[in-house]
Order: sequence, then structure tokens, then C-alpha cells
Amino acid sequence: MWYTLKAYFNFLREATNQHGVHSPFIYQFVTKCLYDRKEYTHYRRLLDYRKGLSNSREIITVKDFGAGSRVFKTNERSVKSIATHAGASSKRMKLLCRVSSYFGVNHALELGTSVGLATAGLALGSDAVTTLEGCSQTAEVAKQHLRSASIENVNIIIGDFKETLVKQLDKNYDLIYFDGNHSKEATLNYFEKLLPTIHNDSVWILDDIYWSSEMTEAWENIKNHPQVVVTVDCFWLGFVFFRKEQAKENFKIRA
Repeated sequence: MWYTLKAYFNFLREATNQHGVHSPFIYQFVTKCLYDRKEYTHYRRLLDYRKGLSNSREIITVKDFGAGSRVFKTNERSVKSIATHAGASSKRMKLLCRVSSYFGVNHALELGTSVGLATAGLALGSDAVTTLEGCSQTAEVAKQHLRSASIENVNIIIGDFKETLVKQLDKNYDLIYFDGNHSKEATLNYFEKLLPTIHNDSVWILDDIYWSSEMTEAWENIKNHPQVVVTVDCFWLGFVFFRKEQAKENFKIRA
């Protein structure tokens, strides 16, 4: 936690807004998507989805495959507390919805469904979402609540990422959201494995890039990868672009 706090203050000193951006592509992304403050009709559905989880009294047993939780001390957790403390915030849900819509995403892939908060944001901005989840009980909660919210363009695949991820490598995803494992080794492993799925306009989003020093190291490795052209660091999220017509640049944007 102290690492993240220190990293945040360093980020604020180095980051800029749209006025420090000279790339037309990134300037448009920042001004028309990241900084878009309009209220969209989908936002009400996202808030209703969150409310449904917050009103749940269900207790489930969560199986952690990643770096674990900083909030929960046991694997017995209420759905309400997961939605409140561990799931995507309302702001994050709205942003994922905007990003998916802005880039005209046909098919998105999510690594780490949890109870479906980020999934709902991606789904309402995309034509279709495939989401991978290792824990069967959180996946079942997501299935149930997505169905209740009439969000039907989501395919949840349950199982260990070592088995489920390899079955996605023959597809071309317009957007991939990495939120399944907050360790350097796993993040870089997933990144390398999924590179065959990219096309020129692919958008990849990495969650919690300052969660730990290891995650920041993973982010730095990804920024320097030869196939990565442009990155946008918004602290909580890192955006990766592969557009060959762009100059190689890395931006830090307050969002």
C-alpha cells in the first residue's frame, strides 16, 4: 500500500493533461474518451448492476489464483463486500464502457471476471465479451447478475488460465482487459501469450499497474516491448496501442 501511495505522488508530478499531448490520436482519445463527462444511458444500467450486487446477502468461498487480496483475510466473503472493496469502481465501469464504445469494439476479452462489474462496463460498450475466471463461485455470481441485468452478450469461461487462455489464441480481439493476476510473472506471461491475437487497432488495458513494484516492473517491460508503439499511463490503468503508423511514445495522463 505504501508503495502505491508513493508511486501516486510521483505520478502526479510527472503526469499531464491533454495540453501536454502532441499526438493527434492520443489527444482525441484523451479529450473525447478519457475526459468525456457526458452522462450516457448505459451508465444507469451499470449503477443498477452494482446496486444489485451491493444488495446481495450471499456468502461465497473465493479461490484466489493471483497475488491475493489486501482487503480480505479469509476466502469466505460476502458478494456485497467484494463489490464494495474489490470490484471495479463505478468510475472504472463507466470508463471501460466509454473506451469500448469509443474504439468500436466488436469482441473484447477480459482476464478476471470476479463478480462482473468491469465485465458489465465492457459488455455495454462492445458487441461481445469473452471473460475468463478461475473461481467458479464468483463466476456464478457474475452469470446470475448479468442475466438479471439483461446483459446477454457475455461468455464466461471458468477454469485455470493455464488451460482457458490458450484456447483464445486463435481469435482476434479488439480489446483485452488484464485484471486476473497482479504478479509480474503472470502479467508478462499473459501479455506474451496473447500477442498473436493483436491487429493494428487493438487496445489492451492493464489494471493496477502500480499495485506493487513488481507490477510496475511488468508495466515498464511492456512499454519497452518492440511490438508496443504507444502507451497511456493513467495510474490505475495502463493503455497499450500497437498502431504502426504512430511514433513510439509513452504518456502519463491524469484522468
